[in-house]
Amino acid sequence: MPTKTLHIPTADGQADAFAAFPDSGERHSGVLMYADGFGIRPVLRAMARELAGHGYYVLVPNLFYRHGPAPVIDLPEHIGEEVRPAVFAQLMPLIEAHTTERVLSDADAYLRFLTAQPEVSPGPVAVTGYCVGGLLAMRTAAAHPGQVAAVAAFHGPVGADGPDLFSKLTAQVYLGHAEGDMTPEALGELNQALDAAGVGYTSEIYPGTIHGFTMSDTDAFNAAALQRHWDRLFPLLDRTLAGR
Repeated sequence: MPTKTLHIPTADGQADAFAAFPDSGERHSGVLMYADGFGIRPVLRAMARELAGHGYYVLVPNLFYRHGPAPVIDLPEHIGEEVRPAVFAQLMPLIEAHTTERVLSDADAYLRFLTAQPEVSPGPVAVTGYCVGGLLAMRTAAAHPGQVAAVAAFHGPVGADGPDLFSKLTAQVYLGHAEGDMTPEALGELNQALDAAGVGYTSEIYPGTIHGFTMSDTDAFNAAALQRHWDRLFPLLDRTLAGR
């Protein structure tokens, strides 16, 4: 599986990024993958390669490039509960500095770069995201309704911007929530807001999961839930990205 380390020109400099894509010599539909708050690391690279193996060009940007190349902070091989407080104490200033204005400016640059790659076929793209990256994926899809055909977010605070964001979505939406993040009542309210906005979506809770369940280098990891996430994501992309 070919991989590349790339540098994406942005309004504020250059974002380092990781890309994975099939070794077929053909062009493939593009997928922009937003990492969780821990950023680009071996588990994200492995997930990008897994997705690329199903016929997609996957671009994973360093969200916090303004603070340095990935990894922006030192991360242990396993991010256990005993180290999470110290890690988040370093990460939260970076997350808080990543304002909506910066998110949208970067999204413009990421999509422009992704669609210009010689290995990427013309046509719509998809955006996926994990944790805070799920919210960034939703914002990106809402800001590029003619270009983003599918958006998927996993254990992400996708309702943080309220119904105004939903009203701008034209992409097909898939939301996989951690049981520890979302009560059935809150899920009902979120889904009602999506219905009211006329969004085509699937939104469901993964039973027995806590926040971060897709990430195998954390205590939150749930192998069955990770597989379920792939079982939902691949059909969504196959349906929406013609000619992948």
